[in-house]
Amino acid sequence: MVFVFQENLNSVILCDEEKSIQEVLSFLIVLAERVITAAQEAGSFTPGNLRISGQVTDICKLLRPLARLSATTAPAVYDRPIRRVCQGLTKALDRALTFARRCRNEKTSFLHQILSINIAADFKKVTSSLDSFLADLRWLLAIYNRDTFDVGTLSPIATTDPILAYVWPAIASLHMGRGEGAAQLADCTNMNERTKNVIVDEVGIPPLLKMLCGCGSVDAYGPAATALYNLADDRFRVAVIRDAGGIGAIVKAMAKGPPARVQLVLVELVLRMLEMSDDVQEEFGAEDLAMHLVALLSVDVDLDEFLDLNYLKSSSVGEECVRSDKEREREKEVVVPPEVKCRLKINCAIALWKLARRSLVNSRNITDTRALLVLEKIIKKEQGELKKNCLKVVAELAEVAESNSDLKRTAFKLTSTPAKAVLEQLLKVMSEERNANMVTLAVKAVGCLASMFSAKEKRVVRCLVAKLGHLDRGVADEAARSLSKFVCIRNYNRKEHAEAIIEYDGVPMLMNLLRNDRGHFHLQLDMLVLLSNLAVNACSTRVLEEAWVLRALEDAAKNVVSLRPDLKELFANAIHQLVIYQVGVVPNAETWEA
Repeated sequence: MVFVFQENLNSVILCDEEKSIQEVLSFLIVLAERVITAAQEAGSFTPGNLRISGQVTDICKLLRPLARLSATTAPAVYDRPIRRVCQGLTKALDRALTFARRCRNEKTSFLHQILSINIAADFKKVTSSLDSFLADLRWLLAIYNRDTFDVGTLSPIATTDPILAYVWPAIASLHMGRGEGAAQLADCTNMNERTKNVIVDEVGIPPLLKMLCGCGSVDAYGPAATALYNLADDRFRVAVIRDAGGIGAIVKAMAKGPPARVQLVLVELVLRMLEMSDDVQEEFGAEDLAMHLVALLSVDVDLDEFLDLNYLKSSSVGEECVRSDKEREREKEVVVPPEVKCRLKINCAIALWKLARRSLVNSRNITDTRALLVLEKIIKKEQGELKKNCLKVVAELAEVAESNSDLKRTAFKLTSTPAKAVLEQLLKVMSEERNANMVTLAVKAVGCLASMFSAKEKRVVRCLVAKLGHLDRGVADEAARSLSKFVCIRNYNRKEHAEAIIEYDGVPMLMNLLRNDRGHFHLQLDMLVLLSNLAVNACSTRVLEEAWVLRALEDAAKNVVSLRPDLKELFANAIHQLVIYQVGVVPNAETWEA
């Protein structure tokens, strides 16, 4: 390899990231040898030049092992610390070479004596700088050759930024497949934002992901996952993890079946990334994350009663759904603390909810697994936060299915066992659960599936009508919204459902809610929409007439039209329908003034 030297070397070019580390080190060795030769040939300041020659000789002795290490290590050595040191060392050797060349002339003169003062000052700077780089090189060799992980000393280059003294050895350790580096980075990421950004800048995320995938000590899985979790609290860093192949690596790590505590950290990492960035949602779905989350959620869930069903046999993940007795026994052998198992399941449910949120593709992937059966079992047997988050998953899946007929038919066809089982639990929650939030979720899910219920399915309508009288106003409002979907124009069985709502005394309840909401139009709107749909679709209007529904709609119509022009036709039809059956009553013309 041939190198061209100039009086002033451009260290940025010499240590260019595009050059291999072997090229950078080879260049420095040749440059150091030129300094030694120039220093030995100097005609003045001989003691100083001899000292420089000795220092640079020691530097060469340290550069050669680094060059051999970088050439023979597989995979490639972590070279960022080496490049940083070499960048400064290039400048120091260039100054030493300039100093030695200035001392080449042996003649003494008045001018030379004056210049000697400056040369002596330069000599001190050069030797001091070379001493610092000698220490830096020894520190680098200690990092790469040390059998035990230790960062107890600081190199001169790290004293200006002590964080580097921890980050560099840790990342280098990861590159060499040692798990101590993951633990060190897990501790570092708990410090502050500056430390986290340094880890990212020093390219610490790729080796953490590699360690997470099993390219190293098994004991490093947990620390690597913890370090990534700590780093993923910022949108930019989440993007770096994603761009480094982190999504596939995380799912791959989950598929390896690490201990429950590690799985817990992995799921928490997934949750944090989903919270920080919307960009990762579809990518996690494409990596079949849903299947692994459902598998974790199904631990200790008995699905034996469903094993003979065609649903499981025909499922795209049928083999994943049916676990052998041997697998069950193996799971029982591992003792997992109850609090860890509970937290893991809760986080899996939250992750499924976030994965499904407004995503048709992910919702389809989730329902293609045994998810609905697992969710049904958990809702049936569990209480508290786990039950609530499983209800959130069902409600989200139902909401996505509401706007997609194919998903609704395949996942929530009421003749299928999973959908039938889930519906039974939703009705049970609506009837028996005291937690208003859970009841609201169940009511919302049923409302999203309104078009799936036949005209004969009156118990669902009866249960929803009963919720109009719930003490919690949020439940009552959600019940009104759900019932509106049963009687809206898009529902084929709207007339039969309207008659059922009237039959179960839904009108008096709605009118009572309206009276309680006087002066709060935003609270009344759901009730008014439902009453309008009842008026349009009911075959008999006697109950509506006796409840003074016409007066209520006329009084509210002007506000409705001004705020919601899309509801003008519905209200006009409702008032017209009510007027027809009430002889002598004419709608107020001012109602529809613009």
